[in-house]
Order: sequence, then structure tokens, then C-alpha cells
Amino acid sequence: MELISPTKSVGSCLVLSIIYVASLYVWSSKEKRDHPTTILKRFLSVFLVMTISPLFLYIFSSQNLLSRVTLWEAMGFRRDGAYVAFFIPLTLTALLFLGPISMQVYSGVWKLYFRPTYWLSSFSDILWLRNHVVAPLSEEFTFRACMLPLLLQSFTPTVAIFLVPLFFAVAHFHHIIERLRSGMDVKTAVTISCFQFSYTYIFGIYSAYLFTKTGHFIAPFVAHAFCNHMGFPDLVELSSQPNPKKRLLQLLYVVGLVSWIVLLPIATKPTMYANPLYDHYL
Repeated sequence: MELISPTKSVGSCLVLSIIYVASLYVWSSKEKRDHPTTILKRFLSVFLVMTISPLFLYIFSSQNLLSRVTLWEAMGFRRDGAYVAFFIPLTLTALLFLGPISMQVYSGVWKLYFRPTYWLSSFSDILWLRNHVVAPLSEEFTFRACMLPLLLQSFTPTVAIFLVPLFFAVAHFHHIIERLRSGMDVKTAVTISCFQFSYTYIFGIYSAYLFTKTGHFIAPFVAHAFCNHMGFPDLVELSSQPNPKKRLLQLLYVVGLVSWIVLLPIATKPTMYANPLYDHYL
């Protein structure tokens, strides 16, 4: 059932996307994006945007929706089903990375995760905090928790799930500016950005699906943080492995992907997460 016009929901999401990206460039600095000063300034920018984003949802939402749930509940912040929304989507996402995780087990990298020094050094590393905490937090908050509830009031869940990642993926094209500043030629910068758009859009669909099905912010956030940690699968390293190790790893890649596809609809039933939001959007 349409609660607000598509023009209103799409328009507000577009403006919010522009504000998010523009906030990253309000600072006059010649430092690169990985410089600590640049990172700290952008932390401030996205945190300020996070204070503005809920206002868009509040102002442009139908009173029909806000009379049923609170603003924070519409954004996925609620207690019921929170623990399940943390562990099941995280496990499901880890299953998708069964191949890369198996490679870490073979190489012994996984042992680092059991060392307190690894976590202490990580949480004191501003680059690590950006990639694993601040970026997933601010992006999921703005592009999922604030935009998706707006789109769900104008479109069916399926359409909204495929529409909202466009704002998320297109927003990442701003990296072209930084690549050109670093001296990269235009063709290479555009090619890399188009590739980034592709996998960012695909992840955005998954993230939006998790949010809609679970009704929890924590679900797409932990999935996003985990994906950022794992990165894109290193297929070059996989192909360089000797047999039969390579064949086993290839099998685990396939098993992980197939298992994820099979379990995705089973592990994301709204009733498992005490999700009342899904019914309200239908």
C-alpha cells in the first residue's frame, strides 16, 4: 500500500545521498583520504549527517506509519529479536565467505583473531576504525535505516530493496575524484569505479534485504562490517594454490555460495526477528 508518493520518497533519498557525499568534501584539505587528518574530519562530517538523516524520515513519512511504530523502530532500533538479528545474519554472511575463511585457516591468519594484541592494535588504528566501524555505521544508518523506510512507503519491498542500493552505489563514485587527484588516468579511474559500483550495488541489495526481513539495523551493519573486513575474494591467490589444496578450496567457495543461497530465505523469516515492520510496509 502506497503511503507517500514515489516522488517524495525518491526525492528525499536523492537529497540525502547528495548531503552525505558533499559532507566528505566540505573540508579544504590537500591530504589524501587515508591521511589521519582527513579521516578525522570525515568522521565528523558523517556523524553530523547521521544527526540530520532521521529528520528526513520523520518529516516525509506518512503519519499512518509513525502512528504504528516509533521513528527509532522504523529505523531498526529495537530490543525484540536484536540478539538473533546480530548472530544469524553474521553467521549467514560468514558462510558466504566460507572459501576465503578457509584460506585464512590454511595460512594461519585466523590465529590472529584470538590474540588480544590484534584487537587492541586494531581499535587504535584509525584506518581500521573507518573501514570496520564508522563507514558501515554511517552508511547503513543513512542509506538503509533512513532511506529504506521511506522507499518502503512508496514501493513494494522487492522494488525498494533493488532501488535503495542505487543511491548507495552511485554515492561511491565520488572516489573517482580521489583517484584522479592521486595521478590515476581517467580511463583506469572510471573502470575501477564502475567495478566498485557493481559489487557495491550487489551488496546493497543484500543489506537492504536483511534490513527489510529482520527489521533491525544491527543485521546489515554487522554484515557490512564483516564484508569490509574480508574484502573482495582473492581469486589470484586461490589460483596459485597447489593441488589438491586448490581443488578443495574451490569446492569450499562453491559450497559457501550455494549454502548461502539456500539458507538466505530460511534464515531471514520476519517472525524469527519479532519483526512487525515488514507487515506494515505490505
